Amino acid sequence: MISAPDLIETFPFPFALDSYRYSTNVEPAGSTVHTPVGRWGERVVDIDTEYERELAERAAILAADPTRYAVLPHMRPACWDTMLTLMRELASAYPQTMSLQRHGAGWRWRNERLGIAQDFVLGDETTLPAEPLAYIASQVQDDIVLLDQRDGDLFGDAGVVTFAADWSFGFDVGMTFLEIHGPVPRLRETGVITRAREFLMRLQPGETYRRTNWTLTIGRRLDVSTDIYHEWGPDRPMILTVDDAEFGRLVHLRVEVQHLIRLAESGAICFLIRTYMLPLADLAAVDAWRTRAAAVLAELPDDMADYKGIIGYRDRAVEWLRQAG
Repeated sequence: MISAPDLIETFPFPFALDSYRYSTNVEPAGSTVHTPVGRWGERVVDIDTEYERELAERAAILAADPTRYAVLPHMRPACWDTMLTLMRELASAYPQTMSLQRHGAGWRWRNERLGIAQDFVLGDETTLPAEPLAYIASQVQDDIVLLDQRDGDLFGDAGVVTFAADWSFGFDVGMTFLEIHGPVPRLRETGVITRAREFLMRLQPGETYRRTNWTLTIGRRLDVSTDIYHEWGPDRPMILTVDDAEFGRLVHLRVEVQHLIRLAESGAICFLIRTYMLPLADLAAVDAWRTRAAAVLAELPDDMADYKGIIGYRDRAVEWLRQAG
């Protein structure tokens, strides 16, 4: 596990967070975000000391539930495009341990973190040990959703999602962008979701943007998908029964750093979702974070708190944060 200082220094606390006042919250990717204790944001694909553990967790989830991975037939070119794009990002960010080079009629990929050296021919799945999207998903900590743009709309037609926060990729695959976000309150009324879709459809080949999203999670549990609600749902009433010290250790601020990449060859949009979690006990060590989190939670309307699944313990979290100062 990452030590608490490492977690804090690299944690992407979303200072741009504006409570329930939804916005597209999008900025160009790659710029550094400085926080009171560290920085983040330089890399599109970030790996850390949890790399091997989280990839092992992904493999176990996929083995237990193959519906977390889906590729509709017309998305195969986009999967190859995604694989090459992410390999290039990894090789650029971590040249000491990763590289992608042309090799004869094909390519050679090296990932020393995982002991991988693989020659492959683009478009020939027999030259890889797995389908291209599955292959690259086994080497990044991000969840991946691929959006196909056609008929004036966006469709979630491929992906690998093992760390969903209270949604199900297996249920959503094939839906339109608006259908996928249908359960989120206030998005349609404010017009934010329509503006977000229009923004995505205007992305040019190679353009990359990012945004953040947040919620609370009980325990350091990456997989809180609706597919296994029976496993983590009982944690919500339970958290009200623990003492304050345990509450601060168990309740985590969960931040998603989401990257949006218009793939140059296929034209699809690669939507990366990287999840970071920090317990309130560690978050409270940074006073600016503690006061900001308490303020945002306190003014969060009930419908938003209910959608995020935190309404039952939101007030206690606010009080805990205020008293931790």
